[in-house]
Amino acid sequence: MAETKDLLFEIGTEEMPSAPLMNAVKQLSPLMERGLTEAGLAHGPVRVVSSPRRLAVLVDAVATATDEVHEVKRGPAANIAFDADGNPTKAAEGFARKCGMTAAELVQREDTDGRTYVFAERNIPSAPAMPLLSALCERIIAGLEWPNYRSQRWGSTHETFVRPIRWICALLGTEIIPVHYADVTSANTTRGHRVLGPGEHEVAEPAVYEQVLEAAGVLSEERRREVIAAGIAQVEAERGGAHVDTPKKVLDEVVNLCEWPTVVVGTFDEEFLQVPHEIICESMLSNQRYFPIYDAEGQLTREFVVVANGRPECADTIIDGNERVVRARLYDAKFFYDEDLKVSLEEFRERLASVVFQEKLGTVLQKSERIEALAGEVARVAGCDAVVTADAVRAAHLCKADLVSSAVVEFTSQQGVMGGYYAQAAGETDAVAAAIRDHYRPRFAGDELPEGIAGCIVAVSDKLDTIAGMFAIGEPPTGSKDPFALRRSAIGLLNILRSRLGCGYEELVAHALASYATQGIQFDATEVQAAVCAFIKGRMEQMTRDEAVSADVVAAVSAGSVRVPASYLALAHALEDARANDAATFENLATAYARASHLADASLGVEVDSALLGEAEANLLTSTDHAQQRVSDALAAGDFTAVIGALASLREPIDRFFDEVLVMDEDEALRQNRLRLLNRFAAVFADVANIGELAKKK
Repeated sequence: MAETKDLLFEIGTEEMPSAPLMNAVKQLSPLMERGLTEAGLAHGPVRVVSSPRRLAVLVDAVATATDEVHEVKRGPAANIAFDADGNPTKAAEGFARKCGMTAAELVQREDTDGRTYVFAERNIPSAPAMPLLSALCERIIAGLEWPNYRSQRWGSTHETFVRPIRWICALLGTEIIPVHYADVTSANTTRGHRVLGPGEHEVAEPAVYEQVLEAAGVLSEERRREVIAAGIAQVEAERGGAHVDTPKKVLDEVVNLCEWPTVVVGTFDEEFLQVPHEIICESMLSNQRYFPIYDAEGQLTREFVVVANGRPECADTIIDGNERVVRARLYDAKFFYDEDLKVSLEEFRERLASVVFQEKLGTVLQKSERIEALAGEVARVAGCDAVVTADAVRAAHLCKADLVSSAVVEFTSQQGVMGGYYAQAAGETDAVAAAIRDHYRPRFAGDELPEGIAGCIVAVSDKLDTIAGMFAIGEPPTGSKDPFALRRSAIGLLNILRSRLGCGYEELVAHALASYATQGIQFDATEVQAAVCAFIKGRMEQMTRDEAVSADVVAAVSAGSVRVPASYLALAHALEDARANDAATFENLATAYARASHLADASLGVEVDSALLGEAEANLLTSTDHAQQRVSDALAAGDFTAVIGALASLREPIDRFFDEVLVMDEDEALRQNRLRLLNRFAAVFADVANIGELAKKK
C-alpha cells in the first residue's frame, strides 16, 4: 500500500463574478475525484474552498504512487480463438484489441472447468503520483466550463480562464506539484485579502491552508456565510423584531463578493419612504446588493444592511460611501415614479400599440384587449357577481399599461406591482388596483395566488391567452423549448381554477381562441382547442402525480369526463385513499369492470328487457341503477368519497353476475340483453373514471 499525503490545489485569479464562481465550485470536486480515480490514485474526502479570487480543492490522504496491478482477463476458448493452423481468429483479435494487446500476446492455459482458454495478462507497475497530479491539475484548469461567460486571455499565451490567473498553489504534502498554465507556474504560496493581508503567504502543507488564509484576511465560503448570518441576526435583535430581507440569490452573490465580510448598517433619506417600497428595495438589492430592513410591523425602514469587504475599523467611512451611492440610486427610482404619476394609465395603455407581444400574435395592446374580453367570460363561467365582474374587466383593461412606464422599464420585475400603485393614485378601486398588482401570480412554484377574485380572473385570462395564442400559431412548448413558459402558466392557471374560481378550463379555451380568430389569425379552431385542452390536462395530470397519487389512478380519472381541476384532483385523491383503505375490493372491482367493458358492445345501447333477466342479472340491474343515481347526486354535490362508495357498492353484484351468468349465450336475445346490461353497468363509471386501469399490472 502506497504512502499517502494530503493534496492542495489552488487557482488564484483576479476577482471572479459570483455566478461563474458558484458554477465552478460545483464542477471542481467531481473533476478532481474523477481525475484521481482515472489516474489510479487512492484518496480520501475531497473538499472545495472558494473566494472571489480563488478556487481551491483539498483532498485527504492521496496516494503518493499508484498500486502495482497484475491484471488477468479470460477470453474465448482456445479452439475458438485460434484455427487449426494456429492462426488467431476474429474472436481472438477482438478480445486482444479490447484488452489493449495483440493476439500474439495472448496466452493459453487450462481453466478450472478443464477447458483451455486464452488469457490476457498484464503487469502494470506502480507509478509515482507527481507526474499524474501535474497533468491532472492542468487538465482541471482547462476543463472548467464557464457557460454564459466569455473566458479571458492574458499575457502572450493562448490559454484562457474566466479571469486572468495570477498564482497557482499546488502541494502534495510539503512538496510542490509542478503545474504550468499560460504564464503561471505553481508554488507553495497563496495570496491574502488585498487590504487586510496583501502579498504572498507561504503554505507549508495542505493541513494549514485555511489557517494561513484566515490569518491573511480570507474566510472560506462557509465561514463567510456564517459571519454574515450572525451579523444580520445581531442587527435584527438590536432593533427589536426587525427583519432584514435577504433573498437567497442576492445573499449567495454577496457571500461570493467578499473575502472578509463585515456587516454594517446605513440609512437613506426620509423622503424615499414615500416611493413604493418595491422599487426602493429592488434598486438596493439588484443594483447595490444592499439588504433592506423592515420593522416588526413589516414596514420598510430607512436603514439597510451592507456587507463590506474592507477593514472593520473603517466602518464609518464604508457606511458614508455606501449612503452616498444609495442616495443617487434612490433619487433615480423616485424620479421614475414621480414622472410616471404625471401620465394616466389610459395613455400608457395606448402606448402598448407600439410594443410587440409576439411577432405573429400582435402587440401588447391587442393582448390587453383579448384579456379584457376573456376576463368577462371567465367571470361568467366562474359564477361571479356583477361587482367582481366589473372590477375584473376594468383591471384587465389596464393590467399591461405599466409595461411602458419608466419605473417598470428600469425595474422589470415590478411589472404589475407598479401598475397597482398607479391605479390607486388614479382613483381606481382597491379591488382593481390589487388585481392589476397580482395578475402575474403565481410566477413560480410555491408563489402566492392573486389575493382577490378579480385578480384571479385577470391572471387566468392572461395566462390562458398566451397559451392559446402560442398553440394557434403552431409553437407549443417542446421538450427543451418553452420560451413563453407555457408549462408554468398552465400550472398557475390550474392552481387558481382549483383553489379560487372552482370552474373548468375547456369552455374558457374556446373563448380565448375566439379572440384570436376575431383578430384575424388563421388556425383550425377544433384542432387547436383539442391540443390546448390536452396540454392543460397533461399539466393537471402531472400536478396530481406530484401530490403522491399513483399513476394508474391518474390514468383512471383522466379517462373519465371530470375536467374541472378542483373536482379532478379531489376525485383522484378520493380514489387513491379508497384503494389504500380497501385494496382487495378495488382490485376485484377493477378486474370486473375491465372484463365488463371488454365484453360490452356500445352499439347495442343500454335498454334492458327485464323479462329476460335471471336473479343475478336483475340484482345487477337494480344495483346499477341505484349506483347511477348515487353517483349523479354525489358528483353534483362534489362529494367524491360518496362517488367512490357508490362505485364500490357494485363489486358484489358484478362478481355474482360473472359467477352465475354466461354472457355469450347461444341464444342471441339473451346474449344481447346481457351485453346491454354490461353497457349499463359500464355507463355508471363513464363520467367518473376508467376503474379498469387499476387492474393493470404496475
